[in-house]
Amino acid sequence: MAHIIVVGNEKGGAGKSTVSMHVATALARLGHKVGVLDLDLRQKTFGRFVENRKATMARAGVDLATPEYHDLPEVDPAILKPGENPYDRRLSMAVAALEADRDFIIIDCPGSHTRLSQVAHSLADTLITPLNDSFVDFDLLAHIDPETNKVKGPSVYSEMVWNARQLRAKAGLKPIDWIVVRNRLGAQMMHNKKKMGDAVEDLSKRIGFRVAPGFNERVIFRELFPRGLTLLDLRDIGVVGQMNISNVAARQELRELMKALNLPGVEVKI
Repeated sequence: MAHIIVVGNEKGGAGKSTVSMHVATALARLGHKVGVLDLDLRQKTFGRFVENRKATMARAGVDLATPEYHDLPEVDPAILKPGENPYDRRLSMAVAALEADRDFIIIDCPGSHTRLSQVAHSLADTLITPLNDSFVDFDLLAHIDPETNKVKGPSVYSEMVWNARQLRAKAGLKPIDWIVVRNRLGAQMMHNKKKMGDAVEDLSKRIGFRVAPGFNERVIFRELFPRGLTLLDLRDIGVVGQMNISNVAARQELRELMKALNLPGVEVKI
């Protein structure tokens, strides 16, 4: 049975696809069979990444460990049960097509609330929520008192995760391991960074998630996307000598993230 990793929140620009692409590629490079679904049915960023990767492999004559990407299948309305949501059936069919022979399935969610995203969260064994180091993004998880910076209560996304946890509990499934990944942790703005850190730690104890460091803002991520590559692939395509200090730091960030995820059967050697 595949371990399902859902990468989601309801705000765009937090780095969900960047995290998805790197975690999926890292797992594939570690020898695991990885399947990927992209629930942003219009943009399909992960699908484009895999297309770009295959084109790079053909052009460079190299074989890179690559996750298996699937589009959601179309569904004939005639096969739906009365009242059944077609998106529920499409997602369940896509997962079923992958889980028999995959070690991990990664589901990349859109930056908005959709039926597909809601259902995907209830399937998660591991939930990764990337969060920019800003109280604008933190508002997705909880409401803050502007005078004291104390957490007043959970916000809409946290409530959706709570509902997903309840559904899993009723179905007798193991609890979701929820990890909030703090992206774009800059060296500057130390006062804001500390306030954010305190708020995230406070909330983690109240609603039950772990905190992990993510990726800083780096040009290399944008530069590699058109070729479908990650920092882990540079040695294979012969450009390792061009790596600068920022690239090396980004590899270390990915290594620390993979360790923090603590995925079953994964020995981090990247």
